Amino acid sequence: MKAPTATHCPYCALQCGMNVAAGSEESGAGETVTITPRQDVPANAGGLCQKGWTAGELLTGGQRLTTPLLHGEPAGWDEALDYVADRIRQVQAEHGSDGVAVFGGGGLTNEKAYQLGKFARTVLRTSQIDYNGRFCMSSAAAASNRAFGMDRGLPFPITDLAEADAVLLAGGNVAETMPPFLRHLTAMRERGGSLIVVDPRLTATARQADLHLQPTPGTDLALALGLLHLAITEGHLDEAYVAGRTTGFDAVRTSVASWWPERVERITGVPVAHMRQAVAILGGAGRAAILTGRGAEQHAKGTDTVTAFINLALALGLPGRPGSGYGCVTGQGNGQGGREHGQKADQLPGYRKIDDPAAREHVARVWGVDPRDLPGPGRSAYELLDALGTAGGPRALLLFGSNPVISAPRAGHVTGRLGSLDLLVVSDLVMSETAAMADVVFPTTQWAEEGGTMTNLEGRVLLRRRAVTPPPGVRSDLEILQGLAVRLRGLFSGEHASAGADPARAFSTEPREVFDELRRASAGGVADYAGITYERIAAETGVFWPCPAEDHPGTPRPFLDGFPTPDGRARFVPVEHRPPGEDVDEEYPLYLTTGRVLAHYQSGAQTRRIAALNAVVDETFVEVHPDLAERLEVSAGQLLRVVSRRGVAEGVARVNPAIRADTVFMPFHWAGANLLTNPELDPVSRMPEFKVCAVRLERVG
Repeated sequence: MKAPTATHCPYCALQCGMNVAAGSEESGAGETVTITPRQDVPANAGGLCQKGWTAGELLTGGQRLTTPLLHGEPAGWDEALDYVADRIRQVQAEHGSDGVAVFGGGGLTNEKAYQLGKFARTVLRTSQIDYNGRFCMSSAAAASNRAFGMDRGLPFPITDLAEADAVLLAGGNVAETMPPFLRHLTAMRERGGSLIVVDPRLTATARQADLHLQPTPGTDLALALGLLHLAITEGHLDEAYVAGRTTGFDAVRTSVASWWPERVERITGVPVAHMRQAVAILGGAGRAAILTGRGAEQHAKGTDTVTAFINLALALGLPGRPGSGYGCVTGQGNGQGGREHGQKADQLPGYRKIDDPAAREHVARVWGVDPRDLPGPGRSAYELLDALGTAGGPRALLLFGSNPVISAPRAGHVTGRLGSLDLLVVSDLVMSETAAMADVVFPTTQWAEEGGTMTNLEGRVLLRRRAVTPPPGVRSDLEILQGLAVRLRGLFSGEHASAGADPARAFSTEPREVFDELRRASAGGVADYAGITYERIAAETGVFWPCPAEDHPGTPRPFLDGFPTPDGRARFVPVEHRPPGEDVDEEYPLYLTTGRVLAHYQSGAQTRRIAALNAVVDETFVEVHPDLAERLEVSAGQLLRVVSRRGVAEGVARVNPAIRADTVFMPFHWAGANLLTNPELDPVSRMPEFKVCAVRLERVG
């Protein structure tokens, strides 16, 4: 067996460190791959979850794609790339540049996310690019940007949580979604600190909490307003901090004056005594953190909900103080870096706004194009998927690292839109449900078969190293983009492109070369990577951005001396609670909420192919409270039909007192849950309302 290679897990944004050792230089079916945790990565410090321990199975199993597919039949690489390039030319000749769209993923390395955005804007000249990270933490990003002037999941090292005296986690179930995260909260509690969890379900994380607040789905915003009301009226306001480091508090004080606790209890179902207890814990802590997860963020009012929790954190004087603050528990592996460098509809590398003339000038200079040729903002993720194949919408889609047939809201409708396209191209490592619909499928490398960087939930840039050789016939996404750029040279070298532009050089296949260009493109931006090198990442076990120069130490705690706002102060923003986009009624009397289970990840395209994980959970289910089960005469194991205004899904019943009696839960790793979910969008972040919709239950048979 060859010496182990130090790299990182392919799954969540914790990006746990692991060592990968293969039986030989070549991987393939039957090959042995051994995974052990690394001790030198603070996020996991020797721990892994079952997804991490079993991650090697996809490297050696027989379910990999290893040859391009053209209309379902094996094809050579040149044949497949030529076909895609020719069809792109035809579509754009008929429908214009925006006739072709690009959809990326939050699991792509920084280099691939950067190159994908560059390809869309300089080769295709399309504004139609977004990614599935829009479905992840876009609401938290929008709220953080308007409050702090910067969006970084945790603006402090994760190890700070172990030193806190109290943590409030709203809408996160880290015990199942990223188990090594829980060790930091456990360490806090072992020191005498308190954990408060806000969740409609008594999850594995909530069972670890000292206090569980169990609101009605869709009412987290009202709860946050009530907690702030109590913090002010019960003497926990940090007046010196508010006066010295923030603006806008008076308007927020006025806006929460009417959110007295009894009113909040009527809306949320959370007892007043529990709210008072939560505020007393947070207000009495020397160091405290407030964290939000998808449960609070995946709503049509997600940005305002996160803003309300940020307002609470600011009133308590937390952000910018060592061991304290507000943070977002990022979900996807590169959910942070994936949106910083250009695959989001409204952004350019470095977290620059695409409609900012100075940003366009800077990035265009790095790319060697005229800034006038860069397109403007495009459609957000769901709006892009919804427009596919329609009059005025894209007629072709290139999709990298995503599976919207399973993961998009109102998934049945999105599947129909994908099916209406003139051209669907998917780059993936397995035959996902979306790849199965594609005209062309490109087999691509996966995590341990390629190098590159990832940015974890702390804003720490990490080095992914190649540990095994990919199977014959497989290419990296960087190679695929270069192959298309070369074939579309005429589009790339338009009248404003730099003289002699060479797409083969402009689209390098070497991750280090792409990263060095990314450093130049991000220089001076909010997410400044200019001083980060592969050598520094390896020597320092990751480097925190912003890092504007190679002699800069990086910035693990960016708010200590001020906030990156024009006046250096954090901004309070008044917000108001409103009902979910779709409330319960006589026809649909129950709330549906969705989430994850310990054994699986995202759309399940990878984890559902691992036997050890399927042995834990191998089918979707519907979790119901015993009182609801009794009322509907439902027993455990019975097949149930869940019906919403958008679709129908089935799953076996799990009867569990951990959920509210007015709510049912379905995991979204299988086809089903997202056939039901509501695509109503947050007006700021464009986040769909995944976490609450109205449904009814029917017994099957």
